[in-house]
Amino acid sequence: MKNILWFQEISKNDGASVGGKGANLGEMYNAHFPIPNGFVVTSYAYKNFLEVNKLQPEINKVLVNTDVDNNEQLQKAAQQVQSIILKAEMPKELKQEIKYAYENLNVNLDLMNVSKKTISFVNLPKDYPFVAVRSSATAEDLPDFSFAGQQATYINIKNFENVVQAVHQCWASLFTARAIYYREKNNFEHEKVLIAVVIQKMVDSDKAGVMFSMNPGTNDKSEVIIEASFGFGDAVVSGAVSPDRYVVDKNSLTLKDMKIGNKLFMFYRDRTSGRTSKKMLSPDKAIGRVLTDWEVGKLASLAKKVEAHYEAPQDMEFAIENSSIFLVQTRGITTNEKVTSKIAEEEKQNMGLEDEKAILTGISASPGIGSGHVKIVEEADDLDKVKHGDVLVARMTNPDYVAAMERASAIVTDEGGQTCHAAIVSREMGIPAVVGTGNATKILKENDLITVDGKAGKVYRGAKEVLKEEINIEEKPAEEINIVSENVKIGVLEPTVTKIKVIADFPDLAHKAAATGAEGVGLLRCEFMILSGKEHPGYLIDNGREEELISRLEEGLTKVCSAFKGKTVWYRSLDARTDEFRDMVGGENEPKEDNPMMGWRSIRRDLDQPELFKAQLEALRRVRNKGFKELGLMLPMITHLEQVRHAKEVIKDMGLEDMEFGIMVETPAVVQMMDEFCEEGIDFISIGTNDLTQFTLAIDRNNSRIQKWYNEMHPAVLKEIRHVIKTCKKHHVKTSICGQAGSNADMAKFLVDTGIDEITVNVDAVSTINKIVADEERRLVLEAARK
Repeated sequence: MKNILWFQEISKNDGASVGGKGANLGEMYNAHFPIPNGFVVTSYAYKNFLEVNKLQPEINKVLVNTDVDNNEQLQKAAQQVQSIILKAEMPKELKQEIKYAYENLNVNLDLMNVSKKTISFVNLPKDYPFVAVRSSATAEDLPDFSFAGQQATYINIKNFENVVQAVHQCWASLFTARAIYYREKNNFEHEKVLIAVVIQKMVDSDKAGVMFSMNPGTNDKSEVIIEASFGFGDAVVSGAVSPDRYVVDKNSLTLKDMKIGNKLFMFYRDRTSGRTSKKMLSPDKAIGRVLTDWEVGKLASLAKKVEAHYEAPQDMEFAIENSSIFLVQTRGITTNEKVTSKIAEEEKQNMGLEDEKAILTGISASPGIGSGHVKIVEEADDLDKVKHGDVLVARMTNPDYVAAMERASAIVTDEGGQTCHAAIVSREMGIPAVVGTGNATKILKENDLITVDGKAGKVYRGAKEVLKEEINIEEKPAEEINIVSENVKIGVLEPTVTKIKVIADFPDLAHKAAATGAEGVGLLRCEFMILSGKEHPGYLIDNGREEELISRLEEGLTKVCSAFKGKTVWYRSLDARTDEFRDMVGGENEPKEDNPMMGWRSIRRDLDQPELFKAQLEALRRVRNKGFKELGLMLPMITHLEQVRHAKEVIKDMGLEDMEFGIMVETPAVVQMMDEFCEEGIDFISIGTNDLTQFTLAIDRNNSRIQKWYNEMHPAVLKEIRHVIKTCKKHHVKTSICGQAGSNADMAKFLVDTGIDEITVNVDAVSTINKIVADEERRLVLEAARK
């Protein structure tokens, strides 16, 4: 068995050694389809790596006791196994073979077989190519089984060291949580599922996409379907953009139908850095046609020929560089009449949601559609009954619910508005949510099957969502495109004067927030870290266990600062209400307040319980001592100058006087006294629109009955914001905003016009707000130039 096989040496029958992806690329290459050259690090090389390092027993030891239905155990096991693989040394012989193959990727295999000495003469000097490094999994006893979408892909890799690193990471991706779960549920022995790695020359595409040699939605074999966008094809494959869709008659190769998508951005290779970058498209190009009639015809003809070669319908990926068309992948489509009927029915359901009669209507809190069985949670003891894919239904959520919320397919609450706990956390996690329904816990019954439309704020009976994993179609590989190599940077924002920062509450999700390209963290709430334990933080301190609290904070802060290394991270001190503490161990002495929103919270508690405040400061000090000097502190719910003075004294006593220090502007009191607060010596302010709006308009933002009056764009709120920004600029104090309003397009325009320095938004709004800010800044410059 060989460690390396070139495409020229591979056929479609070699799946056991090179995986399905590798086998199809070799097959098409040798059938003279336009395939960029490449080679495969075989499954034998991976198996040998395991044997040399004696890893299998160690891997089995981790997996044998893992309950894959327990998400915490599953994630921990995945991390452990991946760490075992990444720490093991790749055999030197294999490294040299990869090096030789990569450095001679431009050379004909027949010439290579003549003499390595000849090759070294012919091939010097040279510029090494950019390549895609992609996983190609297989099973010894199930060579035809598909493992698409479970392992990693790395694009735009250059230089031998980076290629070897990417191969190593592909091996480790065989043990993602998703892959482990999938194998366990399908009763596959882990040691029998192997992995090969495809290394293929990158096409520096100006257009790319996917195509099907039959219509997979209708089972119509007389049509070819093509989806395309500008730049690299990953934007289409991963669903990051809405591509153009072309329907072609297979016999005549004429265009039957065309739908132009709104392609907001493209991925491309930066000519200076060589990295993958993201560029926003101009409005005209975003809605412009990607493919010419000639390109559509050529692609459809190619799809027809590939289908004829395989004697079966195919799902292909293509790339176009300077009018040259390349195929970079193909796989078979399997379908039948039963599937066709199911797809048609599900499409009808999905398209007709608005025509269905909703059983509940509430406030749109987090977009998306999710279906599942109802699990009604009345108290913390009910949380364990929420399994993966269930819909969590509650009167309202609190920080104790976070673990269960992660397992849910959707969330519905009786109470709350767009800035309540359920809404904020759902948006952070990307889970569909409807809040403020009034009576979901009464109307819905345990185990009811429902569909939640988070965007429309409606709940329907039955499963209306298209559940792709239940359809017997071998789908295109929505591969986990782990853009982690130094050559790849997905989150590149358009340069703006106004900085775009992000809200990051969950340390374990900080890498996803960082991947947006945000220029730092404008709000790091500690409640999710502090309240994730079962014990009251004050209880820990009173029992001499403050180190547990400090260490928990230190660990979380380090994760966030590491993800945003070199960028500002603003930590907001504890702002939990008394009702959020009461159910914790040691929380029985929490006061019972009629309105906790206006009660003993935030800076008021911190100053009354100085040891709790000092514990937070100690965690900040430790993280800053690790080199994360960009970590700053802001105090919430400030109303009095004495609060700032007292806090600064404690901060100085802790040796943190050089730390960037700011306050939240959440009360009319601070707005009216902005001059005085600036003169106290603060570095920045952050306008917390959630509380500022409720205190200005006298509206409880958790009261769904009066949500129609809650409006962050109310003239009174806008006047306050304008006054704050103007005053802070006079005192050279940096201005920012956080809260749901920052993700609002109209508010973003208003803030840019008013001259704010930074806008902090939800993770899913970074790209959108960045574009709105860039457009508004350009408009202001153009208007100024015309005057």
